[in-house]
Amino acid sequence: MQKRSPKKKPGGFEKPALSAAKKTMLAREVIQRVREIQIHTGRQVADVLAGQYVSVFKGRGIEFDEVRPYVPGDDVRTIDWNVTARVGQPYVKRYVEERQLTLMLMADISASQDFGSAGRSKREATAELCALLAFSATRNDDKVGLTLFHGGIEQYIPARKGQKHSLRVVREVLAHGSGATPEEWERRRPAFSKSRTSESSSALRSRLRRWLPLGRRRAWWRTGRQATNIAGAMEFLMSVMTRKAVCFVVSDFWDEGFLPAMQIANRKHDVIAVLMTDPRELEIPNVGLVSLADAETGKLAAYNTGSSAFRTQVAKLAQERVDKLKHTFRASDIDFIQIDASGSIVDPLIRFFRMRERRMRR
Repeated sequence: MQKRSPKKKPGGFEKPALSAAKKTMLAREVIQRVREIQIHTGRQVADVLAGQYVSVFKGRGIEFDEVRPYVPGDDVRTIDWNVTARVGQPYVKRYVEERQLTLMLMADISASQDFGSAGRSKREATAELCALLAFSATRNDDKVGLTLFHGGIEQYIPARKGQKHSLRVVREVLAHGSGATPEEWERRRPAFSKSRTSESSSALRSRLRRWLPLGRRRAWWRTGRQATNIAGAMEFLMSVMTRKAVCFVVSDFWDEGFLPAMQIANRKHDVIAVLMTDPRELEIPNVGLVSLADAETGKLAAYNTGSSAFRTQVAKLAQERVDKLKHTFRASDIDFIQIDASGSIVDPLIRFFRMRERRMRR
């Protein structure tokens, strides 16, 4: 009796059978890289970033608690004029200070993040940055959460405390997207970490697709990480984070129309935009005639890098893009950090922490 061949899922890929050896090899590579990052970043947190994280973020979580009648000696700036006009006597707003912060790391794992020209890809630099921030938060007994996004929401890990949880955050950033084929992305179904046992895969799939523009919903599941939807990630953040959080959005920002969503999120949360770049995105070397492919659209194009006019134009446009992002974010009261994936992760963070500290003292 012949066995029936398994049916293909409508509109999807066949689920590949990965060998146990390949799974073990991938797991070992990720674990080894996580250990290297833990050792490297752990020393930096202890030696360099000690005190910087606390002075910038600790005690910044001020939330409204209630209104109460005005008492002589209260700061007149805290008077709630709407309530005062309604009841006919002065009332003041009362705030409480959050001693424990929630740090939410939003990491872009789209295909463009796999690019790297100097021994480290932008995704690996993102993982190291997430490790630095997560270990700093753990050292100060704060909660850390993670959201991985591309064209949709790949994974959401609720904020928790502890070093094991911080290591898991680093592991997830590294494990997602390292040279994944379309078949592997079909195997890696997007899921909420705490909901895998309570929801079916089809329910999770439809739930995550809500955060996509209508034009992308049909194509996203088949294209995997070949898209970036920062606006959808911001809308998702607003839906899952009910209390104020410090949110680092780490991406190369190859997307459009994300600014309004980030501005809305910044009204409730402390949003910090982190631009991850690579030297070859800002300056192209002279290597003659080359064929380049867009990692997110798959389009191929031939360029003559031997032309000095072409290289000058590319460098000019790249710098204009960075300057535009910097100006746009600062005009929207969103803090901006630019990190070179081939260079130090710590130095830009220290400059940012010192800038925040100076601003708080004013």
